[in-house]
Amino acid sequence: MTSKQTSFIYRNGLSLVLLALFAVSLAGQVWTGLRAFNDERADQGAAPVTLARYLHSGHFLSATFENWESEFLQMGMYVLLTVGLRQRGSAESRKLEPAAEVQDIAPGTPPWPVCRGGIWRTLYANSLSLAYLALFLLTFAGHSHGSWRHANQQRALEGMPGIDWAEHVGSAQFWFESMQNWQSEFLAVLSIVLLSIYLRQKDSPESKPVEAPHSQTGT
Repeated sequence: MTSKQTSFIYRNGLSLVLLALFAVSLAGQVWTGLRAFNDERADQGAAPVTLARYLHSGHFLSATFENWESEFLQMGMYVLLTVGLRQRGSAESRKLEPAAEVQDIAPGTPPWPVCRGGIWRTLYANSLSLAYLALFLLTFAGHSHGSWRHANQQRALEGMPGIDWAEHVGSAQFWFESMQNWQSEFLAVLSIVLLSIYLRQKDSPESKPVEAPHSQTGT
């Protein structure tokens, strides 16, 4: 291998760039969210809050976990749905005929749960979907807590009594917050499943080869 191919940045470029984009976007959310929140408070005759207080506010926690929740739901459902379901011609689908699938396993020592066998192998065989399930539940809890705090902060500014967490989670407002993000995530997945049938992106693993017929399923 060349020195370029053995460099840390080359071998991890995709995750590093995505991490940087995430950090920049999160910083932008914090900055603009703080300004929007303080503008909202000014309209209600309340004093502005500092950055430190804003990061602990229901406004920030709800917005952040609400988006993470929908992303983890999207990816988790995508992982599970592509196990058993097929889409003719999509680069995101397994082969229509299971017999045509060939696993590409490089030489080397298998992960230790595979060697251990039993329950460890079973858990490892489903660890990706289990991880997304755990992340979804954690972020759903964070969203519900932040949304509840924000709702009570707003009620306090309006001179209204607070409500308990269970009442808020059962409200239309909370589920509106969730559903508006969930539907957009499933639409995004549907778009790549269908668009990858007819459109191509040279050298992308999310695309079929440029020369491949539309009917070809998988990369």
